[in-house]
Amino acid sequence: MKKIAISLGILAVAFVQAQSIKTSIDLVNVKDDKIAVTMEFPKMKSNDVKFHFPKTVPGTYSVDDYGRFIEGIKFLDNKGKEIAFTKVNDNTYSLKNAKALSKITYLVNDSFDEENGTDKHKAVFSPSGTDIEQGKVYLINTHGFVGYIDNMQDVPYQLIIQKPTDFYGTTALVDQDKSEATDTFTLANYAKLTDSPLMYSKPDYITFNAGGMDLVLGVYSPTGKYKAADFKENLEKMVVAQKKFLGDMNTNKKYAIMLYLAGTEGPQIKGFGALEHHESTSVVLHEMMPKEAIDEAIVDVVSHEFFHTVNPLKTHSEEIHYFDYADPKMSQHLWMYEGGTEYFANLFQIQEGLITKEQFLQRIGDKIKNSKNYDDTMPFTVMSKNILQDQYKDQYRNVYEKGTLLTMCLDIELRKLSNGEMGYRDMIRKLSQRFGENKPFKDDKLIDELVTITGYPQVKDFYNKYIAGSQPTPYAEYLAQVGVEIKKQETPPMFWFIKDPAQTGYDEKNNAFAFDDHSALSSFSKSIGFKITDQVLALDGKTINIQNAQEFISYAQSIKEGQNVTVTVLRKNGDKMDKIDLKGKAVLDKITMETLQFEANPTPAEQKLQDQWLTGKK
Repeated sequence: MKKIAISLGILAVAFVQAQSIKTSIDLVNVKDDKIAVTMEFPKMKSNDVKFHFPKTVPGTYSVDDYGRFIEGIKFLDNKGKEIAFTKVNDNTYSLKNAKALSKITYLVNDSFDEENGTDKHKAVFSPSGTDIEQGKVYLINTHGFVGYIDNMQDVPYQLIIQKPTDFYGTTALVDQDKSEATDTFTLANYAKLTDSPLMYSKPDYITFNAGGMDLVLGVYSPTGKYKAADFKENLEKMVVAQKKFLGDMNTNKKYAIMLYLAGTEGPQIKGFGALEHHESTSVVLHEMMPKEAIDEAIVDVVSHEFFHTVNPLKTHSEEIHYFDYADPKMSQHLWMYEGGTEYFANLFQIQEGLITKEQFLQRIGDKIKNSKNYDDTMPFTVMSKNILQDQYKDQYRNVYEKGTLLTMCLDIELRKLSNGEMGYRDMIRKLSQRFGENKPFKDDKLIDELVTITGYPQVKDFYNKYIAGSQPTPYAEYLAQVGVEIKKQETPPMFWFIKDPAQTGYDEKNNAFAFDDHSALSSFSKSIGFKITDQVLALDGKTINIQNAQEFISYAQSIKEGQNVTVTVLRKNGDKMDKIDLKGKAVLDKITMETLQFEANPTPAEQKLQDQWLTGKK
């Protein structure tokens, strides 16, 4: 019996491989910064098929058109003869004689190299992008390398990575061969493939167990400034706190973190952050950051991605479960998927003692301030459902500001209704128990489900007013219930280019001040035709560099109302930057500063609710 069982096992493996899509990615023979990919297919059942690369992928909310990075594509029969095809668009190819198809070959360009050339297409967010640097690093977000055929998304993929023998691949996947020259992985379907990023570089990784979960952290640091071991203590502390906060909501036994640190040489990328997956996350930060700043980013950014293992990766609507990579249908519940996850990423830190009460309140105050840069009357469900459309996509980043605040207010509402017995985390736990990774809910029925699992119809009232409705959320009212007050203070009139000077950034390459796309222009900037995408090079001939930035700011603060002012800016003009002067009379704006603080003498009811909110205890 034992021998027969082994033989059947071998036959079963051989059968799976015969029915799988064998995909080879060659990291050895790299030419002109391009990687060769070969896909071999089982026998086609239809002549008329379409082959796609993703238009967008889960976890991103932008049109990225990964097919635009593909070139030299060939569709071949089993004798190597090319099969005719029609290119429908950047991502899609149509075949009329697909039964003869045996193999597809093509070359992949990376997305990192085009992040600054965005005149034709918005740059791919770096953590969901691809990087090809021969002899240094290969960031393989698989959706940027591998395509699929309609009606074959559930066919298994056998992924073979040909790699330099001295390179190590950081991934949550398990290598199935012993060769130093190749890594082989089997994935159940295309969704599992795109859920499995890899990063190859010279070995710099650590593995350890935290909170009962095995972790691997791989680091690429171009100058060698940082090593994976530098971040172990902070990461371990964070994971233990997260696992405790989530309890039985998280069942992960392993997790991989690919930390890509961008240097001053090589690709000039700017999309810092992370992208979530079921068992891993790809993270992009700048190598110039101090270690303390990277540690802080790991806690804030990586914890956010890890909390996605609960929502939406394992609790989600049909739009996410049956994701259409070629023509995506978006869910209306970004308030929960991203806002709720960002709320968790902050709430767990106060509840598990990683930050103080005052630091937590400061973060909430910052999100209230930042949310005012967006349309506060736009229904979140409408924005979310239509996030890929031009009129809504600029509102996306508000999911991390107002989305967080919405879930905070819902948390307080639930705690007040239940006398502290139920909060937002309890509601999500109940939702995850009712549904799960393989049982999606209907997008338009979520609120009814939340009423059912909480037992409070008031949840629907909240949803209809502030999430699906156009009423601005009364943050002051909700915060007052937990003994927090909003203090307002007006600053003296001041001169600057945007209303909130704190949202000013610095472009080292151009030695210029740059601004967040969602910053509100000052009255002066509006009067001279300044654009938020302009970069400030000089003010009245006084130039900027990192050493004299404070002198520049001091001069700006000395400008009087009505004074003649000349601002020299860099303005984007197609694929180049024009240097122009903008002139006008100075206008000084007053700024109303809002800060949150705990009330000195809260009522017993407010203090009780505050304690339950900040500790998670009933």
